[in-house]
Amino acid sequence: MCADKTLSHLDASNQPRMVDVTAKHATKRSAKAGCEVYLPDTVLSALGDGEGGLVSKKGSVFATAIVAGVMAAKRTHELIPFCHPLGLTGCDIDIRLDAGVAVVTCECRVEHKTGVEMEALTGASVAALTIYDMCKAVAHDIRIDTVRLIAKTGGKADYAAD
Repeated sequence: MCADKTLSHLDASNQPRMVDVTAKHATKRSAKAGCEVYLPDTVLSALGDGEGGLVSKKGSVFATAIVAGVMAAKRTHELIPFCHPLGLTGCDIDIRLDAGVAVVTCECRVEHKTGVEMEALTGASVAALTIYDMCKAVAHDIRIDTVRLIAKTGGKADYAAD
């Protein structure tokens, strides 16, 4: 951590707290997060890796993961203790299969006093967990990896991963 930075979720006594955004002005903000789900060949051969995506006995794996990811992004404040409840104005999840890897991205948008990085990260993560859940009957050596913030706009500073 840089010497001039402080953790915003700690008060002067180092006790946890929710950041007070009362004095901030609402601005348009967005965040994009992603992760990868590494699927073994047994999953791909059992559930298909063609144009229709993966289909299990529970249904379309990617369609279900998209719905779960959006639901999670909308409820992030119920999962992460100090997140503010946000009325997202948009949440898009994309999942594409690339050489046995399900590449998941989640982009969230809001006009608010605080950012949506946690909502995007939560949406991508829960979509990935849903892929795991729907495929685990075939194999357990599925790996979720590289959960990360890809970009954010609005607030004090924009960010874009290298």
